[in-house]
Amino acid sequence: MTLDHRYQHLDTVRSGLSALVYPLRFLVNLPGEMLDWTSDTFTTRETLQEENQTLRTQNQLLKAELQKLTFLQVENQQLRALLDSSKTIDERVLIAELLSVDLDPYKRQVVINKGSREEIYVGQPIIDASGVMGQVVHVGPFSSTALLITDPSHALPVQVNRNGLRAIATGTGSENSIELPHLPNNADILVGDLLVSSGLGCVFPTGYPVGRITQIDTDPSLPFAKIFVEPTARLNRSREVLLVWPEQAQRQEACADKSPQKNVEATK
Repeated sequence: MTLDHRYQHLDTVRSGLSALVYPLRFLVNLPGEMLDWTSDTFTTRETLQEENQTLRTQNQLLKAELQKLTFLQVENQQLRALLDSSKTIDERVLIAELLSVDLDPYKRQVVINKGSREEIYVGQPIIDASGVMGQVVHVGPFSSTALLITDPSHALPVQVNRNGLRAIATGTGSENSIELPHLPNNADILVGDLLVSSGLGCVFPTGYPVGRITQIDTDPSLPFAKIFVEPTARLNRSREVLLVWPEQAQRQEACADKSPQKNVEATK
């Protein structure tokens, strides 16, 4: 052993024996290694299943958040449009949100989340970023009811922006259509003309977009033409609206005896 330690004469023999013993060592260690491999395999599979389930859950949550973010993005764009619209208005304005829509097919009314606490008054105009939507007809402490311009009982004094021709726009009950009754067949009005509020009636201020002429039907046997208008406001899509305190509201005392319904009857 001393000579082997100093002169390493048995290294070759030791290497040969190691080579011969290796298969036996491999066979002896094989069951333990197989057990460890099996345990690691099942553990890894279970871990992967748990991670897969966790990732699926996170994916569903992220999809839900993405949908919410998409909604918030659209809502943000609508609010920006409303704010940009309010910048063009000299009067005081307030943003309100729709709470409900009247499902009666013969009515076009909505409920908003602003009431007398915010100094809302009967007859107050409501608009969106694109044009006139209607006016408030009932005020409660926390909410109000507004009549849309498409309601059959609503009438709005308008004028043709191109030539100043005055008319009355009345609701048809349709979701997206109003009409101009009692205009003669030879009236100077064309498809595509923009109608704006005329300011008559002590309700709506002058110059608010109301709609565009989409159809003119004339019949020589009838004294008046049938003129249909598409409102510029997004009546069945807007969720936020602007409540306007026009300058005419300062002259409410002069119009105190004219309720919105009386204004409707007077303008018809």
